[in-house]
Amino acid sequence: MKLNNNIEIIDLALYLVKEKTLVISDLHIGIEESLNKQGVLIPRSQFNDLLNKLKLILNKVEIKKIVFNGDLKHEFGEISKQEWNNILSLLDFLQDKEIIIIKGNHDPILKPIANKRNLKLVDKYDIDDITILHGDKILENLNKTIIIGHEHPAISLKKGIRQEKYSCFLKGKYKNKELIVMPSFNLLTHGTNVLKENLLSPFLDNIENFEVFVLEPEEDLNNLSKTLYFGKINDIRKL
Repeated sequence: MKLNNNIEIIDLALYLVKEKTLVISDLHIGIEESLNKQGVLIPRSQFNDLLNKLKLILNKVEIKKIVFNGDLKHEFGEISKQEWNNILSLLDFLQDKEIIIIKGNHDPILKPIANKRNLKLVDKYDIDDITILHGDKILENLNKTIIIGHEHPAISLKKGIRQEKYSCFLKGKYKNKELIVMPSFNLLTHGTNVLKENLLSPFLDNIENFEVFVLEPEEDLNNLSKTLYFGKINDIRKL
């Protein structure tokens, strides 16, 4: 589904058509090991699911460049064994692409991993009339379209006693600029229910007029998620 003439949603990622660039946000690689240490028994299958999803996207569109928009890793104060192994495997899997890594708030010590593959970390990335940044803080000199992550936007839908949370994209305005908010690419981190919960990003003071694009996951992991347009947040809240 297209968000404008150049940007379209492909599963949990964004594709910049003219630039043949894929933007992925908030992978939080290593979250399973972190949860395991806390006594939460989560199978460590997320990385394989992530690679499978990437392969499906790579087969769908031509991609020359990949931008990781912050929080590539999960742990704040250390680099876990899973983070070392999985991130390096991911970078090697994408070695034929140009890779840009934007530093997120979970990435204070990501540099040793990036150095292993001679990659630099940046605070933001400008491409054409688009600025991509993580979204945990506001930076200067932003282009007319801004893409952020950080928030992990989602909405909860209720049917009877059953309630499920679905990842979503948001599209609205920040001052006089177009703002697109990306969900996490990791299915374990659905994140903030934007209809009810307090928001984290300083870009999101008022989201009443933001449009919502919900990802409906396919039961078959060999298919990409469908995108459903839900309208504006203030209208959804009235339902």
